Amino acid sequence: MLVLRLQNIQGMLMVSGHIKAPGSNKVAYMREWGHAKDFVDAMWRILQLDMPDDFVIATGITTEVRKFVKMAFEEVGFEIEFRGSGINEKAFVPKCNNPEYSVKTGQEIVAIDPYYFRTTEVDILLGDPTKAKKLLNWESKYTVRDLVNEMVASDIHHFKGEKLLKENGFQTKISW
Repeated sequence: MLVLRLQNIQGMLMVSGHIKAPGSNKVAYMREWGHAKDFVDAMWRILQLDMPDDFVIATGITTEVRKFVKMAFEEVGFEIEFRGSGINEKAFVPKCNNPEYSVKTGQEIVAIDPYYFRTTEVDILLGDPTKAKKLLNWESKYTVRDLVNEMVASDIHHFKGEKLLKENGFQTKISW
């Protein structure tokens, strides 16, 4: 999640004109994303049990990193397409439907960066929440799309505030 959060922040910096193209890990990986609100609900339910037990708290649904990235850019009105494969895979903007951001058609928007590769990385991360569903009557309520919507909205709000402060002579934590 950390790399995707970093990539989301980099993407918002890019669309607001502050950096060139964010780097990524391999976009073909399948990952499971869940919302913290769902996980806190599961933790609360675990604490209500009379006897301690071990649970896997997961959505049971994977999404390709490439799709996650596409969803994030769709939130700000960008269509993106991936070209190439492996370390040479990149995403470009065939169309921007948001006049608030000045991104040229054909601009590179995501590039694979080996810096983010992990030596012990696996292709698929997926948890089995069956026991939690059965014994805790728990299942995730938030979809990956919900998570992307919240992340992008939060980042846009944050960077608009940072930009406003900088334009009015204040120093900010982010150096553009």
